Amino acid sequence: MGAQLRVYKRRIKSVTATKKITKAMEMIAASRVVKAQRKVAASTPYATELTRAVTAVGTGSNTNHPLTTEPETATRTAVLLLTSDRGLAGAFNSNAIKAAEKLTARLEAEGKEVEIYIVGRRGVAHYNFRERKIAEQWTGFTDEPTYADAKKVAGPLIEAIEKDSAEGGVDELSIVYTEFISMMTQSAVDGRLLPLSLEEVAEESKSKGEILPLYDFEPSAEDVLDALLPRYVESRIYNALLQSAASKHAATRRAMKSATDNAGDLINSLSRLANAARQAEITQEISEIVGGTAALSDATAGSDK
Repeated sequence: MGAQLRVYKRRIKSVTATKKITKAMEMIAASRVVKAQRKVAASTPYATELTRAVTAVGTGSNTNHPLTTEPETATRTAVLLLTSDRGLAGAFNSNAIKAAEKLTARLEAEGKEVEIYIVGRRGVAHYNFRERKIAEQWTGFTDEPTYADAKKVAGPLIEAIEKDSAEGGVDELSIVYTEFISMMTQSAVDGRLLPLSLEEVAEESKSKGEILPLYDFEPSAEDVLDALLPRYVESRIYNALLQSAASKHAATRRAMKSATDNAGDLINSLSRLANAARQAEITQEISEIVGGTAALSDATAGSDK
């Protein structure tokens, strides 16, 4: 076997092994994204109804509460960025990071100081590499987040929003995550969690033909909002974590399918080159045999004379 043919066969073997790995990763991601979709669908109604309940309490009372009251002058803002712990997901993480940096630039242009909170090793690595300060970071659960993980993330954020900005607290809380739209479409979005914009929620409910429920407050509207604050933040963060996880699995599936297809195309191309090299070797051997036979015939004919 010629040297060129050995090179092609070695490359075909290597690419075939890679194709098996990417195909397995594609199948794993496909199974995980279905489970993640179910969790998103299960958590969304709770988060939606809790938001409507908070809106109803806020609009039905004059309580000055950080959950529903706009600060007169917002000077500090917390931004929670959701990324993944692992890569191999195309532009999933880079799009979320770009959205967070765009939001940060806009807030800083408004004269606000921004505190960055990050979920996921990819986001943490990005900011650490650039030596940018991170207020809090969480890793290790982005593929399959639980409500306990959401509570762990929400804790420091709730403490920050309850503190006065002069004491190291924040006036606003925003979140950047990847919204799962479909298996083929995921979009990095940003939104403000706190304070809750009562007018926007009420207008959205009105446009859908929904009527905000009426409540009697016991013992008081402020106590009700105090109880709802952690539940609201936790549920919204949990839903965002699930959306981000589903988006990541869908992006991984798409990236691995593309890698598998590319590996197949490369194997076909290398197989053609290997066949051409083998054919060239066979042709050369035949030529050598014919040439040798002709030379032997000439030598024999010369000796007979």
